[in-house]
Amino acid sequence: MDNIKNLLNEKNELNARLNSRRHFLKECTLGLGGIALGSLLNSCSIEKNKSYPYSLDRSLNPMAPLAPPLSSKVKSVIYLHMVGAPSQLELFDYKPELAKLHNKPCPESLIKGKKFAFIEGIPNMLGPQAKFSKEGESGNWISNHLPHFKNVIDEVTFLKAVHTDQFNHGPAQLLMFTGSPRFGRPALGSWATYGLGSENNNLPGFVVLTSGGTPDAGKSLWGNGFLPSIYQGVHCRAKGDPVLYLKDPKGVSRNLKKKILNSINSINYKEYEEFKDPEILTRISQYEMAYRMQVSVPKVMNIDNEPEYIKKMYGVEPGKESLANNCLLARKMVEQGVRFVQLYDWGWDSHGNGPSESLKIGFLNKCRQMDRPVTALLLDLKQRGLLDETLVVWGGEFGRTPMWENRSGVQNTLTGVGRDHQGEAFTMWMAGGGIKKGFVHGKTDEIGHTGIEGRVSVYDIQATILHLLGFDHEKFTYDYQGRPFRLTDVEGEVIRQILA
Repeated sequence: MDNIKNLLNEKNELNARLNSRRHFLKECTLGLGGIALGSLLNSCSIEKNKSYPYSLDRSLNPMAPLAPPLSSKVKSVIYLHMVGAPSQLELFDYKPELAKLHNKPCPESLIKGKKFAFIEGIPNMLGPQAKFSKEGESGNWISNHLPHFKNVIDEVTFLKAVHTDQFNHGPAQLLMFTGSPRFGRPALGSWATYGLGSENNNLPGFVVLTSGGTPDAGKSLWGNGFLPSIYQGVHCRAKGDPVLYLKDPKGVSRNLKKKILNSINSINYKEYEEFKDPEILTRISQYEMAYRMQVSVPKVMNIDNEPEYIKKMYGVEPGKESLANNCLLARKMVEQGVRFVQLYDWGWDSHGNGPSESLKIGFLNKCRQMDRPVTALLLDLKQRGLLDETLVVWGGEFGRTPMWENRSGVQNTLTGVGRDHQGEAFTMWMAGGGIKKGFVHGKTDEIGHTGIEGRVSVYDIQATILHLLGFDHEKFTYDYQGRPFRLTDVEGEVIRQILA
């Protein structure tokens, strides 16, 4: 018993000594010097006393709308991703020299030391499988596969020399939207809502709409990664209930649901007070958001109440899952203050390995499905005065090769004509606030194989999107595992040549 008492006395004496002013002044002088030196060094820092709104305590309302650190050009983003990578050589990148090389053996220099998804041996060159014309006041080239889009060609800026180092769908999609070809990083939309919050308290800040199927990389493309989970994208369905379990069970009234919600969240608040886990606050916010969404989402996701001329303009198909429906829903959402709307349209992988993947059959069908609604989206945003405050981005995860795909060394048939994956150069476009109109940035060689002017990377695309939202991509960070992370990793530059 005496030993236990002695040990307690020693413990109390040590605690008293360590917490005394004498110990602090005598033993912690180096610490005082470090504090003084740190204050002097900080006084020379350009970033002195600078804090960003998104880095402050947002526990009470993590989706509260915030002003961006820099001057922004747009409030919202609509990103149209064509899953599978459409062929730039049949849409926007006209190459008459490639037509002259049609069916001739591919030069060894184009394939030596290169990695392809399926090409084996020496393939033949494949000329353009479309006719091209110059359209609009800008006189930019466009294929006959997009008869509607030529009417809005003067609204967009084409990026014709985008490149990526990934040549398989999943990793390339992850790189495009999370800045890494591996799982675990936050999506572009998650970064946007983390930095800016949402202007509509009754709707998610980051909404995802899919058509045709699920992207190869799956739900990680709209995941929150290491950001708080409230910033993950909400996948809404275009067919059936927009969100699962949106309706209350029979016999459960709105008032009863509110009482249940209050009871659950009171327990959650007590748990947070004890453990201080920020994910508990996210859980509380998500419960409350789900309750509000039961009223707001059905109204926004209803395209039946749109005027007939609007539905005809988009070519919508009520009750079905389609890109046309999703384009109209995207307009409705940004109109209601949704920060980031991501559309994924599956089915653009044109290897030529059968009719559905043929440039002459499946690809043509995808062009018809895309041409009208995407054109209508730009026109609709413009007529409502929303295009100046919305950024619209279109593209795939990579492009297609200028040669046939000869899977297993055998050239595909004429009806199954197709191209393999190509990361060296592909085309994307942007339109809306802060973007030049009728402009082309970048140029590929005479066969569309490699960018020779204005090459831009996936990171440059990301940096430009963040810039238009009002962020310096190098300073827009989140501390995780002992270091600050950013969307663009350690790369990326704003593509200033395309800014208005």
